[in-house]
Formats: sequence, structure tokens, C-alpha cells
Amino acid sequence: MVKRKLPRHVGFIPDGNRRWAEEHGMTRESGYAHGLMPGLRLYEQCEALGIEEASIYCFTKDNTKRPSAQKDAFRSAAVKFAEEMARREVALLVVGDERSAQFPAELAEFRQRRGRGMKVNLLINYGWEWDLDGLRNGGLRSSDVSRLDLIVRWGGGRRLSGFLPVQSVYADFYVCDEYWPDFDPQHFEAALEWFSKQDQTLGG
Repeated sequence: MVKRKLPRHVGFIPDGNRRWAEEHGMTRESGYAHGLMPGLRLYEQCEALGIEEASIYCFTKDNTKRPSAQKDAFRSAAVKFAEEMARREVALLVVGDERSAQFPAELAEFRQRRGRGMKVNLLINYGWEWDLDGLRNGGLRSSDVSRLDLIVRWGGGRRLSGFLPVQSVYADFYVCDEYWPDFDPQHFEAALEWFSKQDQTLGG
């Protein structure tokens, strides 16, 4: 039996939380808390498959322009998820502008990678312009994040939304129409099956 080709590094854009909440009769900010358990299930799936590195879009600098209730909700969800990842002793790195008041102070220690397990990169208060601006001082601010092989986005959007532009240069892009809180492991399985049929030449 031929072994399935797996991506080494996968990026995840868990979109659709607010739309999911509205469709379930909740306030828009209520959706973020319902994205925590799917995130843990996805991490466990990646670990079981032997995925070496995962990058997850938590919230961006642009997202912080949203109403206060939404900002509080997605910041709280991001912190809880990061703390759970740290508890599981993954090799955790938080990538984002820690100089901003929007960055959760309790995650500052993870601006340097800590832990020994699977590499997990959480983009928290991340901005692509902030990332690239590091080149003025000699290095990309996300320089410890490797090139992406596959990006999976939930919520039906067909755009990167500023997600790790340098590392995404040769990534294959798979879209799930389902909202993120409706995550099912089969979504990722379908993405992996699709990825295994792509021809990754990296331009060669």
C-alpha cells in the first residue's frame, strides 16, 4: 500500500465564528468560545498523523478594530487555547506585535518558542505589514516559522487575509465551506486527500 503524502507544515484559518453564532441565535462574539474545542480536536488530529508544524490564525491587528465585546471574546479564546497548548507541552510560538496594548500580556513569554513537542505557531495580534517591517532591522518577524505546504481555511473565504505571506508563497490552498465551530475531522482528512494529489514542484 502506497503511503499517503502528508504536508510537513499546515496553516489553518478558522473563519466563520461570528456567522455561526448568528445562525444559532447568539450574539456575534459568542462564536469565538465555540472555536476552542474544534481547535483542540484539530491539534490532536495533526499530532496523531505526525504533522510536524501547524500555524493557526487566532486574530489579526485588523481584527482589533472590531467592537470591544468581540475583541474581548477573541482575545480570551486565543489566551485559553495558547495556555492549553502550553499545558500539553507543544513547541509553542506566539507570533504577533507584543508592543501593542492589544497583545495579551500573559502570552509574552511565548514570543520565543518554548516546549519540545510538535511545533505550534499561534498568530495573535499578527499583521503582515508588522511582520515584513522586521526586514528593516534585518529579519522577518516570523522568521522562526517555516515555509507552509498547505493552508486550510474554513468559512468559505477564498483569500489569505494577510496570513504569513512569505511562508505561503508555494502553499496549496484548500477551502472548507463549513464554519469553523462546525469543524469535523473529516474536513482535514478531505484536505489531506486533496493535497496528496497535487503536484508540488515549487516552481521547478
